[in-house]
Amino acid sequence: MKEQLAVDIEHVTMKFNMPKEKIDNIKEYFIKLIKRQIRYEEFVALSDVSLQIKSGEVVGIIGLNGSGKSTLLKIISGILKPSEGTVKTNGVISPMIELGAGFDYELTAKENIFLNGTVLGFNHAFLKEKYDEILDFAELRDFENVAIKNFSSGMVARLGFSIATLVKPDILIVDEILSVGDFLFQQKCEARINELMSGGTTVLIVSHSIEQIERLCNRVIWLDHGKVKMIGETAAVCGEYRTIGQ
Repeated sequence: MKEQLAVDIEHVTMKFNMPKEKIDNIKEYFIKLIKRQIRYEEFVALSDVSLQIKSGEVVGIIGLNGSGKSTLLKIISGILKPSEGTVKTNGVISPMIELGAGFDYELTAKENIFLNGTVLGFNHAFLKEKYDEILDFAELRDFENVAIKNFSSGMVARLGFSIATLVKPDILIVDEILSVGDFLFQQKCEARINELMSGGTTVLIVSHSIEQIERLCNRVIWLDHGKVKMIGETAAVCGEYRTIGQ
């Protein structure tokens, strides 16, 4: 019996047009735009990437800054459309790429739970039922009536993670958010991800912590300057990656 694919990426390339000169303000930008004085250079974030991820796999994506990790996750999530190639996904995706992106920073934590939860597709009755669980997991019980503009980035990320993992998705996409909060909270995050994994959720994780990748993942993709440098078992790929700069 053929294993079902959660993600199937074929020959994906992602190009961006970057302004060649520095523009200091919006007024200058529009003047140059009208006069057609803006010159662009093409930046290739991903180049001919092909890979397949089976349902239930836990896959880590590693690489130096600028290697294309976050761009790949955004394409899989549907946030970006590739310049070339195709991406097929199977199931409901929960992308934790920019936690707090759907928050209104003028509103309180309590108000944002209902706002962000609604954006993610949860109804009011369900959110009301799960409200205490969300707040307690995020360790924000004492701050529920505080506007989140007064929160640290870690507090915002904790709240976002708590809401996003409330229901088991088919595909969970995690971009560097496991580095927020203290060590104990990171352990809680990993434990919740392990729960999702044991329930059959496919997980894609980007992390600068190789130790974290080694703990959580059974396969790893190494990106280098927008290209796949290596795909394989976690120990082999992480072992090779550790030799960089030696």
